Amino acid sequence: MAQLKTRQLLIDIARLQFAKRGFDGTTMNDIAEASGKGRRTLYTYFKSKDDIYEAVINGELQRISSTFLAVARKQLSPLDKLVELIFAHLSLMKEAVERNGYLRAEFFRNIWQVESVRKKYDKKEHDIIQKTLEEGLEMKMFDIDNITLYTDIIQATAKGLEVPYIYGRLGAGMDIKATRPIVTKIIRRVLWRERY
Repeated sequence: MAQLKTRQLLIDIARLQFAKRGFDGTTMNDIAEASGKGRRTLYTYFKSKDDIYEAVINGELQRISSTFLAVARKQLSPLDKLVELIFAHLSLMKEAVERNGYLRAEFFRNIWQVESVRKKYDKKEHDIIQKTLEEGLEMKMFDIDNITLYTDIIQATAKGLEVPYIYGRLGAGMDIKATRPIVTKIIRRVLWRERY
């Protein structure tokens, strides 16, 4: 238990250091000094700065994944749940990037490193979206002929909207809440069974 606490403390300190100084501006010495644990302890848990950076990203994605799962458990119609999942995805990514200060630029510069860590979380999200589409099919609400392809497209669309959403370029000048009916309308047109 003490080892887990120490490891988490080091990750939290590293996140703050990366947020303050950026990845390139932060050294293992900075993290060790800020943690008060020393270099030896830091290297006991992490082999390199890349290793601890990956742990920081992993922690952020775990936080996002837990919240996304909570949204998936809500008692909503499949259509409303899908819209809620898309907005949760975008809001959680924006919150994670903004919460990490200077890491905002690092997040986009190191997007391939972020993507490699993100794979397992993307899989969970994919499964949740697919399950929601399956519920809509079972209820005869949705007209879908290839559920895997629809799931892939919805997830890829949400990921593609991350950068414009984070930078406030999605519906420029609009209150983001005002976009929800538009997103609902688009999804309804794409998925809705005509006679439902």
